[in-house]
Amino acid sequence: MQIQHNFSLKTYNTFGIEAKASEFIAVHNTTELKEVLKANIDKKKFILGGGSNMLLTKDIEALVIHVDLKGKKIIKEDENYVWVEAQAGENWHEFVLWNIEQNHGGIENMSLIPGNVGTTPVQNIGAYGAEIKDTFISCEAVNILTQESKTFTNEECKFGYRESIFKQDAKNQYIITSVVFKLTKDNHKINIGYGDIQSELAKHTISHPTIKDVSNAIIAIRQSKLPDPKELGNSGSFFKNPIISREQFNKVKAAHPEIKHYDVSETEVKVPAGWMIEQAGLKGYRDGDAGVHAKQALVLVNYGNATGQDILNLSKLVQKTVLEKFGIAIEAEVNVI
Repeated sequence: MQIQHNFSLKTYNTFGIEAKASEFIAVHNTTELKEVLKANIDKKKFILGGGSNMLLTKDIEALVIHVDLKGKKIIKEDENYVWVEAQAGENWHEFVLWNIEQNHGGIENMSLIPGNVGTTPVQNIGAYGAEIKDTFISCEAVNILTQESKTFTNEECKFGYRESIFKQDAKNQYIITSVVFKLTKDNHKINIGYGDIQSELAKHTISHPTIKDVSNAIIAIRQSKLPDPKELGNSGSFFKNPIISREQFNKVKAAHPEIKHYDVSETEVKVPAGWMIEQAGLKGYRDGDAGVHAKQALVLVNYGNATGQDILNLSKLVQKTVLEKFGIAIEAEVNVI
């Protein structure tokens, strides 16, 4: 293990933004991680996973620790369920596919989400009616200051919509090293009620889908709408879908009867941010090399040489335009550095 200096992070973030780390080191197991933390106790640190949920707007004047822990295994099973542990550096989509091959159900609706396993609890990632919290049992994490390991249960993670304790009370205090999921072995709960899944399955005349069928349908839908970060720099959905009070929604609906929504509870409604951005006329909008994707308005893209500041400025324009048109504030889902 050796610290590298003035290290380019261009290939370590899915936006493909050129930014430098003043110091950089990759760790491949928990022992190495604890050694690096202990040896550099007084240095400012920046923890880097898959680089899929961040926008770099400047160089990182800190020791960047790239968490590159690999491995996955079944740690327990019974007649109906299997408990699978994955190390933090495992690619999320590859982990999903591996489980589908083993006929482990519960995370297939989150196929093709970019990033690594270790960052999934931080954001409580989700898609097509499923979230990490639905199958998450626990995660192991290392305290950055003390280097002690701690287990966080589902309840202790305080999951919310794209929220967890790791974005709130425990922010910048822990590095997740592994995650345990409880998945079904049979009797899978097939979840096809969200988005375009049913119509995609109908295209292939599938009336009794398997978890593999659901995954394939979601992959097809995502690929038709979302750009591949290897071909066009992006970080997936840049904005959260706002959850507003039903009272506020009714006022907006009076002015915009066509507005889309999903009921969250008796008192709250979720409004699709992508639909509002599109209605505001910004789908496909481009300013230099920073743009709103032409097929999915939730996604901001780097057409080649956009800086992080260019993308950030565009995101602020999107937020301002949506607020002026609908009176609804949309928040960034991506971490702006």
